[in-house]
Amino acid sequence: MKYVALLSGGKDSCYNLLHCSRNGHDLIAAASLGPETGKEELDSYLYQTVGQDAIEFVAQALGVPLYRRVISGAAVEQGSEYGGRNAKDAGGVLGDETEDLLALLESVKADHPDVEGVSVGAILSNYQRVRVEHVCRRLSLTPLCYLWQRDQAELLSEMIDAGMEAVLIKVAGIGLKPKHLGKTLKEMQPTLIKLNELYGSHICGEGGEYETLTVDCPMFKSRIKLTEVEPVIHADNDFATVAFLRINHAILEPKAQQDFDNMQVPPLLSDDLFRVRDAVERSQESNQLQLGEAESTDVLTNVIAPASSSKRIDSWVAISNVHRDLSSGTQAEISIEEEVEECFCSLKEQLAKHKLSFANCANINILISSMELFGRVNAVYGSFFGISPPARACVGVDFSLDIRVKLDCIAFIEQTAQERQSLHVQGLSYWAPANIGPYSQAITVDERIFISGQIGMVASSLAIPSPPSLAMETALSFQNAERIMHALRTNSGGGWNGYAQSVVYWLAQPSDITHVQAASQSFENEAGVPTLFVAVKSLPKGALVEKQILAHTGRCTVLDDDADEYDEPALQLRVPVTDKGIISEKDTLIHWEFSHFEDSGAACAILCVRGELDGRTVATKLKAVSVLHRLWGRTLSIRLFHLPSRAASFARLSEGLYGPNDQPPLTSISCRSVSTRDTDNWDYALCIVGV
Repeated sequence: MKYVALLSGGKDSCYNLLHCSRNGHDLIAAASLGPETGKEELDSYLYQTVGQDAIEFVAQALGVPLYRRVISGAAVEQGSEYGGRNAKDAGGVLGDETEDLLALLESVKADHPDVEGVSVGAILSNYQRVRVEHVCRRLSLTPLCYLWQRDQAELLSEMIDAGMEAVLIKVAGIGLKPKHLGKTLKEMQPTLIKLNELYGSHICGEGGEYETLTVDCPMFKSRIKLTEVEPVIHADNDFATVAFLRINHAILEPKAQQDFDNMQVPPLLSDDLFRVRDAVERSQESNQLQLGEAESTDVLTNVIAPASSSKRIDSWVAISNVHRDLSSGTQAEISIEEEVEECFCSLKEQLAKHKLSFANCANINILISSMELFGRVNAVYGSFFGISPPARACVGVDFSLDIRVKLDCIAFIEQTAQERQSLHVQGLSYWAPANIGPYSQAITVDERIFISGQIGMVASSLAIPSPPSLAMETALSFQNAERIMHALRTNSGGGWNGYAQSVVYWLAQPSDITHVQAASQSFENEAGVPTLFVAVKSLPKGALVEKQILAHTGRCTVLDDDADEYDEPALQLRVPVTDKGIISEKDTLIHWEFSHFEDSGAACAILCVRGELDGRTVATKLKAVSVLHRLWGRTLSIRLFHLPSRAASFARLSEGLYGPNDQPPLTSISCRSVSTRDTDNWDYALCIVGV
């Protein structure tokens, strides 16, 4: 695609251009924001403003027109989100400096209507990424962020090896002195690594420790020579002197064209994910245990009453089984868009019962009758959300009723906006796939982490690996989920570990379950985690596997044993307790897996049933399991994964577990095969979320 470069003149904004070119994109213009004439430094949360004297030279060296605009706004909205979560509030913030970027890129689009992308040199700053992506979304531009979440030590080495020559033009970190101004990255590399080891300073200056000006780059047609510079002390203190280099004069010097075809690109898989890929390949080669044939979808049964329902426990609300109204008998034909609208009207009504709106939704599962409808469903779905939409899984299933869309939802009643953290990355990178629909990669609220279903896409292209490979897709789905968890920790300041409490693998082919089971068994992070493998009709983009996780940070609010009456509970790190068991009775097999925190109500369980034993008998046996006692009174929601005609005992099981008048919200999902990590061909399985 044709793209415009957001230029600060620094190493990151210029090095990202090499990766844009490597990925087939065409640079047609540059754009930069800076302070008004006469101001050399501006206290901006969003933009690098030092070095603006030389930005014209950088654009000339690149051989593209430069669009400039003065920063007139301020950091009005300083939170982790920008804009509103409700669709009507999703625009910008009046007077914020982010709106200057919108105006700048609008002027670029006016002259270059064919521009489609924006190069952004963000590495770690979530604050910067959120605002640039917000502007890009409003202008229908794709952010190109190939440095995002890269290891900074590796990145600095790659920049130097690629022939990037950038000099320090500002220092503002411990251990950095005015004497370092004007030195190149190569000269400074040992010092930057040492400061990282001593003080935890960011090697690439992501904490504002230093800023740079690129004087040469493989994409430059000329080299910039600084002929007259002047160091300026901006602030002097014992902790860290703030100084910058005033550029009084510079010239462009001719240079030979540089080849950067051999520039380093991160490998598709991290080293620790090869074992997942290899586990799938070994399983495929050995042709291990075969599943029974998938049950025919010709005969489908409606195992649960069609009406949606909701339940609130503390600050949590679950809403289940939302679909079009079927109560009037014969249904008039409506478009898929109208059907999605009807579903959201129903969801809105259920949320309103608890004085909530779509902005409170943390996770949504959306089931559709055909993936051919995916684009049309997404278009309507997205109209109900603003920024930071809920996490989501979307799969194609076999419906037994005259419906094409069904969804369920978990929402949280927040007291402050800070209680909810979103990871909503929309830029192309090597990190993990940008969202391909109106959903966030993950939502964290009340220490619970909802990670959207991750298929095995290549992050830099948003394409499924070609030729098709279950092994590579599985490894990529694992990697994408792990990188999302790591980014959540990084962006929240760390201090927690993160533990999966429930994993669902959605698969397009029942025969692939055996191989993905092998992958899960090879992955230490999932040992003991309640896990299901379910084959359904289809997955997005023709994927073979999709991985969905409900996790927990591991932080629990605890009052110390020796605390007195005046002490307040505090967050402490805990590890979830996991357990599992099997109950065998006549021709019936019952299997359960459970994960919970001793100091929190956060719990997840799976219950699996095979055989004809009466549901109430099954319930009696499950209620006799002492470790599960905490679950029954705190069940927020249930997803029922069932074979089309084998869930006859479920209604009596549910009544036996919860009583006739306190049934949790439940969504039924017709599957073609249901398995756990060690056992295949279950008749049905319950995935239970407890709070």
